[in-house]
Amino acid sequence: MSVSPHPQRPVEDSSSGKMPKHVAFIMDGNGRWATARGLPRTEGHRQGLETLRSIIRHAGKVGVEIITIYSFSSENWNRPATEVSFLMGLLKRFVQRDLSELHEANVRIRIIGGRSDLDPGILSLLEEAEELTRRNSGLELVVAFNYGSRAEILRAAQHLAQRVQDGDIRLEEITEEAFSQSLDTGGLPDPDLIIRTSGELRLSNFLLWQAAYSEFYFCDLNWPDFDEAAFDEALSCFGNRQRRYGGLDAKAL
Repeated sequence: MSVSPHPQRPVEDSSSGKMPKHVAFIMDGNGRWATARGLPRTEGHRQGLETLRSIIRHAGKVGVEIITIYSFSSENWNRPATEVSFLMGLLKRFVQRDLSELHEANVRIRIIGGRSDLDPGILSLLEEAEELTRRNSGLELVVAFNYGSRAEILRAAQHLAQRVQDGDIRLEEITEEAFSQSLDTGGLPDPDLIIRTSGELRLSNFLLWQAAYSEFYFCDLNWPDFDEAAFDEALSCFGNRQRRYGGLDAKAL
């Protein structure tokens, strides 16, 4: 995978000039892509990984600073054992094949999601990726693995409750900012744009707190077919939107 170590800032969109700083992806439709072609679902996941490589590379070129991917949800463990095993194998190959190139390209990897019940071998792979790239300062790749937003919110609430019980903070010090910092994504800006492929119109337990003011882009393409042109179209759509955060459009004042 080739990613520019020093992302070039894009020429501003002619209509608005807005480029999202943080883009999150729900990469849906690998299985449907394969089924439509008479291929096993595993082939869809394999092709989906190739698409991910392309999108990461393109994000670095156009100036997106943070990419978050919903790589494996806490509910995905309920899939057939053979499919889960294949996905874990893909994860291992991704780390073995791509980690060194991402590191050389100055990409920083961060993992979000539950870790306490992960297989030690998988956990060590994730921690290796984080540790190797910890000091990098280029594109940040946030990988949601064994992730579920409700569980994340519950962990944050339990953490803050424990701090109150221990006398570290007072109840009135639990603010939105304090809660945000206690989430797995603490320290990261909320996503400006969330893209979901395959035509599904829901968040599926992904970044529920963080998505409060995100823009959404739903695409009918299955993830393996989501190419650089499709990404550019989503970015262009974002650039033409007005984000009011509950306020009024300046034209309406």
